[in-house]
Amino acid sequence: MKITETKIKGCFVIERDVFQDERGYFSRAFDKKTLEEAGMCADFVQSSISQNLRKHTLRGLHSLKAPYCEDKLVMCTRGRLRDVCVDVRPESPTYKQYVCMELSEENRRAFYIPKGCAHGFLTLEDDTQILYYMTHEFVPDSEMNYRFDDPAFHIDWGEDLSNITISEKDRNYQWME
Repeated sequence: MKITETKIKGCFVIERDVFQDERGYFSRAFDKKTLEEAGMCADFVQSSISQNLRKHTLRGLHSLKAPYCEDKLVMCTRGRLRDVCVDVRPESPTYKQYVCMELSEENRRAFYIPKGCAHGFLTLEDDTQILYYMTHEFVPDSEMNYRFDDPAFHIDWGEDLSNITISEKDRNYQWME
């Protein structure tokens, strides 16, 4: 695995090793020891799959309040998406900054989102599937979410967002104050 920390402390891009032959390919989704040696928490307690039927489905920006914060390891198992990590830690030197990464079935990258950061994604193809590993159980009352188009972040999603598929909940989050 090749692991690169982004400009946001604790946020990593992981390029997995792939072994391919006439049968297909093999790739380790994660390796606890390797992630921990790079400074990540790999004590995953939940895993979820997000199936997205349409291109330009937008989910996020999602985060959890302390003490329920979670680290996430995200990968695309089918299709292609633009994944975004926004630093919403007020004490961080990269507060309100974001990192954007394309994840796809083909590039087999993973994105590690640290505690205290918000996460969202935009699908770039129909029938896109995302696999998440999380270090904390989901606690609904701890949600602390942000608008995908919040001017505090200036996120360049790289696509026209006038015709996105988005939940009313995600569309109606408040602006950051």
